[in-house]
Amino acid sequence: MAVLKPFKGIRPTKELVEKIASRPYDVLNSQEAREEAKGNEYSLLHIIKPEIDLDPDVDVHSEAVYNKAAENFKSYLQKGWLVQDKKEHIYIYALTMNGRTQYGIVGGAALDDYLNGVIRKHELTMPDKEEDRMKHVRVNNANIEPVFFSYPAHAELDRLVKKYADSNDPEYDFVADDGIGHHFWVVYDDEVIRRIVSLFEEIPFTYVADGHHRTAAASLVGEEKRKNNPNYKGDEEYNFFLAVHFPHNQLTIIDYNRVVRDLNSLAPHKLLEKLEKGFIVDEKGTDIYKPRKLHNFSMYLEGKWYSLTAKKETYDDNNPIGVLDVTILTEQVLGPILNIRDLRRSERIDFVGGIRGLKELKKRVDSGKMKIAFALYPVAMEQLIRIADSGNIMPPKTTWFEPKLRSGLIIHSLED
Repeated sequence: MAVLKPFKGIRPTKELVEKIASRPYDVLNSQEAREEAKGNEYSLLHIIKPEIDLDPDVDVHSEAVYNKAAENFKSYLQKGWLVQDKKEHIYIYALTMNGRTQYGIVGGAALDDYLNGVIRKHELTMPDKEEDRMKHVRVNNANIEPVFFSYPAHAELDRLVKKYADSNDPEYDFVADDGIGHHFWVVYDDEVIRRIVSLFEEIPFTYVADGHHRTAAASLVGEEKRKNNPNYKGDEEYNFFLAVHFPHNQLTIIDYNRVVRDLNSLAPHKLLEKLEKGFIVDEKGTDIYKPRKLHNFSMYLEGKWYSLTAKKETYDDNNPIGVLDVTILTEQVLGPILNIRDLRRSERIDFVGGIRGLKELKKRVDSGKMKIAFALYPVAMEQLIRIADSGNIMPPKTTWFEPKLRSGLIIHSLED
């Protein structure tokens, strides 16, 4: 059963929360972070992307960058921009997008749950990214950013969370510049805290939705601290890490699309001929075509949109990985036709989150930087859970969750 631990959150003052809150570290590059934080000394980007305060030519994985993160974090605490709660709480973090609100429970997720499989994952992590976040956690002795988890919806728990939110004024309540509403409550009622924690124990498994590398990094630091303290009891703060848990039926996964730099020396008409082996190919003209259902793809090539419908022999409905559209596209197109064998390392392919819309695919191809684009129908949350439960791993860049959490609303210290 899953563990949810109350903790003493480190949080911005109400006056500064909108200035401190930022997009997560992994959705913008260093240059974008510099621009976003320009003129805002409070932005959490100074801690999660600390290279913005150093020379632009600095190696982002250098010791100087991690030390700058720790220096800035310490400064925020000393200046009173961030303040730690005096007692342990559970917190509620809700996000509103397009008039729809999802309610997350903020608490400490257990290192042991990650190690024993109660926390389930669906993506492979990259060692270099794990190491980067591990160093960041280690040098700050804190989880500066939360991970985004899901759990099988629990009617009583979800009603309790919604009731508390409806009955109490939020600690923070603002709309970010991207139009997403962020609402945050501190649960002060001890009885409600106990009840939330107790009901959470009825959750059999939780699922990493967004933040596989941050989760792995937190685990590595926790294990490292255990080794350095052979007499650890298991209730030390480093045995837990910061997570926001959402019921699965409140989440939205949107499409995660692909653009490719070349056609592997194929003429466009030859490419279309090869596609007809595994797909029903239907030219749609110059108007943007969006996939209608699973196993239907959209392709943009030389100013035209195409519908590609996978033939039944190209996938296996009984295989949780084989039935995925990302698998079909990889095994039927990207590998055998375009000769892209390693999606995680190939420089010939790039990935575009569906939040940018299919116009972004058209733009990338029309610019000449890319030659062809593929849009996919979104993965269902039930598919993600089925894959994680079966112990399988999704191909890279399969899921894109929206809306995304803002970093900086709450931090978890690894010190007791």
